[in-house]
Amino acid sequence: MTVKAVPASGLLVLAVLAGAPALADQREDFLAGRTRECRRCDLAGLNFKRRDLAGADLTGADLSRANLHDARLTGARLSGADLSGANLNKANLSRADLSGAVLRDAMLYAANLDAAKLARADLTDALMGVTRLTHTDLTGAVLRNVDLRKARLAEAILVGADLSAAALDFAFLRGARFDGASLQEVRLRGAEAVEASLAGADLTGANAQGANFRGADLSRALLVGANFRRANLHEAKLEDAVFGDTTMPDGIIRGR
Repeated sequence: MTVKAVPASGLLVLAVLAGAPALADQREDFLAGRTRECRRCDLAGLNFKRRDLAGADLTGADLSRANLHDARLTGARLSGADLSGANLNKANLSRADLSGAVLRDAMLYAANLDAAKLARADLTDALMGVTRLTHTDLTGAVLRNVDLRKARLAEAILVGADLSAAALDFAFLRGARFDGASLQEVRLRGAEAVEASLAGADLTGANAQGANFRGADLSRALLVGANFRRANLHEAKLEDAVFGDTTMPDGIIRGR
């Protein structure tokens, strides 16, 4: 009997058709709670409020506008997931992998992201007041216009991150690393940045009035137009920092 070869295009169609029911079944099982794996699933706009999803694999899933309020997502895998506009208020995402995830306009008020991986994540316009980000990796993340007021970022890694126009008023930044980060027009009023590293960071137009930078590293930082009035710069490293219309703690303008 002669066996006819199936064209490559035909094999691709068969593979897609075979995979579609499997993905549908996976999604159904996930929604029913029979599995915690739903990679690349369409879960947009669904309600997972207070659901226990610890350790769930949601890599590349669409969770845009989903309700994950107070959900348990400790150790969950969410790399590359779309969480834009999602409600993650009070969610526990400690040790979760959100590298490369999209969280634009997401609500993360009082969420726990301690030791989470958020490298290269996009958090533009996210609401993250009083959020916990201790030891969190935010290397190269985009946090433009993010509300991080009173957030805790102790020893967080934000090397090369973009925090332009972000609000970090009264945030706890002790030992955090902002080396080479963009902090243009950022608000740091009353922030606790003791021993933080901002080497080579761009703080053009930053408002750090009343902030505590005791022992912080601001060497090679761009401080043009920055306001440090009543700030604590005791023992801070300022070698090769660039000044220009910079307001110093005593009110004197440096670099005119």
